[in-house]
Amino acid sequence: MFNYIKNKKNAILAGLFISAFVIFLQFTTQPDVKQLLARFDGIFYDLRLRSTLEDRNLTDQAIFIIDIDEKSLAAEGRWPWSRRKLANLVNQLAEAGVAVVAFDVLFSEPERNPADTIADHLRSENKAIPPYLNDAKIALDADTLFSESLSITDTVLGLLFQDQDKISKGILPESVINTPTNIDLMKLIRVSFPNYESNIDILQTQTYGSGFINSTPDDDGFIRRAALVAEHNGEFYPSLALEAARLLTFTDKIDLEIVDIGNGVKQIAGVKWGNDIIPTDAAGRVLIPFRGKRKSFPYISATDVLSGKVSLSKLEGSVVFVGTSAVGLSDLRATPVELAYPGVEVHANVLEGLLHPEILPHQPDWWEAAVAIILCILAIFCVFLFPAIGPLPLMFTGSLVMIVTTYGNFWLWQQHHISLMLTTSLMLIFLVGLYNLALGFFKENSQKKVIKSIFDQYVPPAHIDKMLADPSSVNLDGERKEMTVLFSDIRSFTSISESLSASDLKNLLNKYFNPITKSIFDHKGTIDKYVGDMVMAFWGAPLNDPEHAQNALKAALDMLEITTRLRAEFKQAGLPEIYVGIGLNTGDMSVGDMGSEYRRAYTVLGDAVNLGARLESLTKYYGVECLVSENTKAQCPAYSFRFMDCVKVKGKSEPVTIYEPLNEAQLAELTFDEEIAAYEQAYQYYLTQDWALAKQAFIELSSTYTDRKIYQIYIDRISTLVDLPFIEDWDGVFTHTDK
Repeated sequence: MFNYIKNKKNAILAGLFISAFVIFLQFTTQPDVKQLLARFDGIFYDLRLRSTLEDRNLTDQAIFIIDIDEKSLAAEGRWPWSRRKLANLVNQLAEAGVAVVAFDVLFSEPERNPADTIADHLRSENKAIPPYLNDAKIALDADTLFSESLSITDTVLGLLFQDQDKISKGILPESVINTPTNIDLMKLIRVSFPNYESNIDILQTQTYGSGFINSTPDDDGFIRRAALVAEHNGEFYPSLALEAARLLTFTDKIDLEIVDIGNGVKQIAGVKWGNDIIPTDAAGRVLIPFRGKRKSFPYISATDVLSGKVSLSKLEGSVVFVGTSAVGLSDLRATPVELAYPGVEVHANVLEGLLHPEILPHQPDWWEAAVAIILCILAIFCVFLFPAIGPLPLMFTGSLVMIVTTYGNFWLWQQHHISLMLTTSLMLIFLVGLYNLALGFFKENSQKKVIKSIFDQYVPPAHIDKMLADPSSVNLDGERKEMTVLFSDIRSFTSISESLSASDLKNLLNKYFNPITKSIFDHKGTIDKYVGDMVMAFWGAPLNDPEHAQNALKAALDMLEITTRLRAEFKQAGLPEIYVGIGLNTGDMSVGDMGSEYRRAYTVLGDAVNLGARLESLTKYYGVECLVSENTKAQCPAYSFRFMDCVKVKGKSEPVTIYEPLNEAQLAELTFDEEIAAYEQAYQYYLTQDWALAKQAFIELSSTYTDRKIYQIYIDRISTLVDLPFIEDWDGVFTHTDK
């Protein structure tokens, strides 16, 4: 053991340092660090919650949601609705025997009285206001009607606390929370708000209860916790769910449990009514016991209640939350179970947890001590074991330790509803394991660099990187995927080679291949091979490239510019001018290491590759420098193309539409639009076999644009086709018999 520690001294010391650093992060008071760790732990919390969701059928207290949904808005009109309609809603719920009605809605503005509208109109026309209008005003006041309905059953209205520097609006109800006297609020951890927005007085004074509807999202914006109490101006007020629970249990007051945690600092330990106590975190919040995704609680459309289309007998003795799931009303929240979760259902989940405290997730007071013990055990295990094993066993062992740690954390959550921090435990295992892996691979990495430097000039660099990073990903079987292939060939190369000495020919090719190869590499391509003057390259392997067609086309257009520049340089140097033909095709290809045990090549095969080679050959036939297939064109919407032909190439039975990609100079020609329009018209004549009009149109195009070989091609074809009988369903496809 002593010799082992001596031999692995550096690795063990480094592991101990890493472990001490992680433990320091766990218990640091730095707010930025704590916030960052909380965000990571929020991710693990969400995964844990979603993976252990279970349907709960707690039938001793039914909870329903009356939903102001899209259907209700379409049937009853846009929000806000008249208070008369809401009074009717409350009356119907009361008749159904609902125990508590809680509104996740704020009524901070009075409803416009129709009598006031009539009076304003009469005043604008200088007419007298009849006395009976004042009597009618009372009868027509919707707020009064709504307030009267609130006293029929236990009703909870929402309050909205504000952080912004706004003037508080409305009146707050009398607090129903008993707070120990002589509490120094400056030393009490709590959720506090400086301002509020209440309901209009006539409603606020008539309701049996009021609760705030604020959400308390974590730093990443996700709602995992709900505040049960909030402080304003020295008074504590309950949340909507807590107030609904209070009314349901016929409790007059709620007690706030406050404990001293040292140095005069106090925190909230829980809320209590009757014999029930609900433990909370230091600020009076609870983890929300989500039942499931949206609509885990039964929803009833508000319009169905108002129109009597649904039986309300099942609502007897239930708690009903009135809220909205409509997107336009902005009450959708980001939660661990769903990104657009109705806020009203958050209150329903909290209420169910308050009525059934055994399902509430919680972090016990001893959670930090438990995490510290776990970190120490993991540190001892990882620091002394990991240096003793090789890279592959280390990865397996490290993964296994992380899985076991995660499983234990999930087990505590699922069986006992205990939430313990998982981030630092996994961080310790990962960092200690990573350090030992890096140490073990250091020498191997040095050898890889030597290999790479030797073979970089022969094998595509990206391919070498992939082989070195993941040798198992490279095999003779290869893979089949969509890619783009490019073929480029120097025109009349045989004549050029015969006119030059071997040395001059080599210099010419080197001067050509160097910038061409650089352009392909710059545009993320892989050189397949050089065959004489021909260059073959492909895009999309060995590294995935979702924009393989666009990058290949960029390279092709750049290669044409390079060739134009080289042509001028060669002319000045007394060398032959060079012209190239380039073919591009996109399609499914087989790619991989292919060959024999004596020689291998990383290459592409398949019909799509053959078509790319055929297109390069056809550039000379059509008198253009570059041709692409319809598949390549479809994946390059930002570029412009000139239609060439619809053809069958040698070796393929299916026709292919081919195009010439256009550069900026071609697009800038003054007559470009006119030429394209005339070409399209001529080709339509050609397709309809109106040979006279087609020939005349192509003759005019050929005489105007003398450098376009394609128009003479169609003229020659028409001369042959005109003698043939009319062909039904003719598609205009031309079959090439030469490669």
